[in-house]
Amino acid sequence: MTKICLIRHGETDWNSQGRIQGKTDIPLNETGKEQAERCRDFLLKDTQWDVIITSPLKRAKQTAAIINEALQLPVIEMEEFMERSFGDAEGKTREERERLYPDFNYPNQESREALIERINYGLKQILQQYPSKKVLLVAHGAVIHTLLSFISEETFTMDQYLMNACISNIQYIEPAWSIQNYNFIEHLQ
Repeated sequence: MTKICLIRHGETDWNSQGRIQGKTDIPLNETGKEQAERCRDFLLKDTQWDVIITSPLKRAKQTAAIINEALQLPVIEMEEFMERSFGDAEGKTREERERLYPDFNYPNQESREALIERINYGLKQILQQYPSKKVLLVAHGAVIHTLLSFISEETFTMDQYLMNACISNIQYIEPAWSIQNYNFIEHLQ
């Protein structure tokens, strides 16, 4: 059985300002670094992790590096788990997006279908390369939402907000993935 612990990256200045980031490469702020440290301390309770996989964007890589200070695992970057491109909406606040794009159809954004295809390919790669392993996967809100949504066959919806540095767990038992829990934030209290 392959297990994946999904970790949303820590907070950035754009998160705190309510700006959508997408593929814009924003680093963690001080709060985000503290959140990553709390994830690290929580994850130390189970030292049986095999590998950390991270998005190549700074905020995810920084979160992974802070977590790995204590775990000392191999770290693999996978573009399949990079945040969704939100096109022309990137950098805009929710109010600006509602005013400019009231239908939330952002020009030049990555399609949901392309995002699902990319994430699904990444999951298949993990299953092939790390069968029966315990994987930490540091990624982004839209990526984790989308992944949980298609695993749950759409019962997990996009209106369920995932906090920065939250933890969600999935596992693969032939023939399918299942969600164990999601949006766990007790370690951040």
